[in-house]
Amino acid sequence: MKTNIHPIERAVRVLGGAAIVSLAFIGPQTPWAWLGLIPVATGLSGWCPPYAMLGFSTCKAPTESS
Repeated sequence: MKTNIHPIERAVRVLGGAAIVSLAFIGPQTPWAWLGLIPVATGLSGWCPPYAMLGFSTCKAPTESS
């Protein structure tokens, strides 16, 4: 699995996902809040399956140096 998520996007995913999961404890306490684990997992791993399926990446393309 090659990293396909930019470091800033990874941080946003982890923080946003953690905020969503926190709703399972302090918010409306709905089981839907556990879906926040998906952005947390993709942010921590740096790999997003839908991005991979679509051939999309937010990482900078490596530049070739001579």
